[in-house]
Amino acid sequence: MPQRRNLARALAVTLTLTAAGAAQPPGAWADGIPKAPGHRLVEQYGGAPATPQPVPGKAPAQHPFLAANGRSGMHADGWGSGTYPWSGPDGKNPDVTSEQMAALGGECATVTFDKAGRIVTVCGTFTGFLVKLLDPHSLRTLAEYQLPQRPSTVEAITRLDFSRIFKDTSGGAYSYLDDQDRLVLADSRQHIVRLAHEQAADGSWRFVVTDDRDLTGQVPHDCVSWTNLYPSGQCDPVTSVMPDWTGRIWWVTRQGRVGTVDPATGAIKSIQLAGEEIQNSFSVAEDGVSIVTDHALYSFDAAADGTPKAVWRQTYDRGTGTKPGSVNQGSGTTPDLFGEHDDYVAITDNADDRMNVLVYRRGADVPEGRRLVCKVPVFGSGASTTDNSLISHGNSLVVENNYGYENITSLTFGRSVVGGVSRIDVRDDGSGCDTVWESAVRSPSTVPKLSTANGLLYFYTKEPNSLGVDAWYFTAVDFRTGATRWKRLAGTGVAYDNNWAPVTLGPDGTAYVGVFNGLVAVRDGS
Repeated sequence: MPQRRNLARALAVTLTLTAAGAAQPPGAWADGIPKAPGHRLVEQYGGAPATPQPVPGKAPAQHPFLAANGRSGMHADGWGSGTYPWSGPDGKNPDVTSEQMAALGGECATVTFDKAGRIVTVCGTFTGFLVKLLDPHSLRTLAEYQLPQRPSTVEAITRLDFSRIFKDTSGGAYSYLDDQDRLVLADSRQHIVRLAHEQAADGSWRFVVTDDRDLTGQVPHDCVSWTNLYPSGQCDPVTSVMPDWTGRIWWVTRQGRVGTVDPATGAIKSIQLAGEEIQNSFSVAEDGVSIVTDHALYSFDAAADGTPKAVWRQTYDRGTGTKPGSVNQGSGTTPDLFGEHDDYVAITDNADDRMNVLVYRRGADVPEGRRLVCKVPVFGSGASTTDNSLISHGNSLVVENNYGYENITSLTFGRSVVGGVSRIDVRDDGSGCDTVWESAVRSPSTVPKLSTANGLLYFYTKEPNSLGVDAWYFTAVDFRTGATRWKRLAGTGVAYDNNWAPVTLGPDGTAYVGVFNGLVAVRDGS
């Protein structure tokens, strides 16, 4: 693999220069993401504009300590539904713009929106994570805040093994916008920080740290650094943070710690799940916190002093190894809380032959043997996995197949994944589940989304290309039927690979996709 080795050496040189002080001012790399050769050889637009058809169904409850549903985080709301109450693009003359967010990398994963519609996002670069405030129309950087370097990045540079970066969900990748427009995340120092953004008299913007909670007293933090080039083993990165319905901040670590922070007193409590790993985010509802490890699905509550306590635990088939397209040997899905009566939680397993969608009753008093509602196998034998959250709405779930995608080198030279998307509905009487439709759409690694206002599912897709052109499309699929309605070319080349970032729908109808070199925006034209 001489090309990959040369790329690694080039990255190492660039990163060393940047770490030595060649940091760029905000907006220095603000420019459209260049397309690779071949973009004129592929279809620019396919299908036809869709007529909006709103989808009825129970919407997630509004979390009292999160920004409004659709504005707060990667999975759109506290339930992890992946749904938006407003329309995305309908496909009428869709226009595509993009912005390069850094010299190297720049992928913007979690995209949130403050009350004025400005974007608050975290963009991952090879020199660290950047919190950015963006104009939602021009994508211009208004302010940025540098987060500490992640251990996986430093180790990747020193070992010239960049696969480590692409399977690291720590350091701020999972963050949320709270009810006061402040971004909350856990950085690589094992600190939970809350960042407000404010405008000065001259019109400029800046980020301000309003809270900083140090977890190092309870979480091993002797991680790799520029002076300690290899980890000592005493390092357990924080994966995700979310508030519960009382405002208490919950956090989880890769090595299975589950903890809380009292925002008023700063009191920190935690427990250790022995031998279990947590690489996904988690979901919260008024009745508790749902967390999935690489062994089991949990429902948690907190004791009076804030110590997490498991209400119930359900193991699942974790298979015999990590599949291509998975971060670890376990479920790749953030739990979805859903149901017309708020009574279900869903994940996928990691069964060897065919992955299953699993739906459980989430009540604390479910009788023994009655928790599992259904177990539905999806996609082809020996070629099924997902590392992205399900979409849930009403009694429906939508799941995509990520089998075969590992990182930005996986799909070059015109390659793609086997693909597949399925919709599964829980029966009205709760007696089981049924597959409603199956689609051949190839969505390698994006977190898909649903607009309940127009009835369209949104994916970021790539088809095999005999000419070797790597063409990435923003694709709309009918929620009711699974038919592809339209698709629009976003760009070509590895810079447009979305590498696990989600689709996000803005309040003005614009769709955003984080890609390797920044952010792509798709909006209807005139």
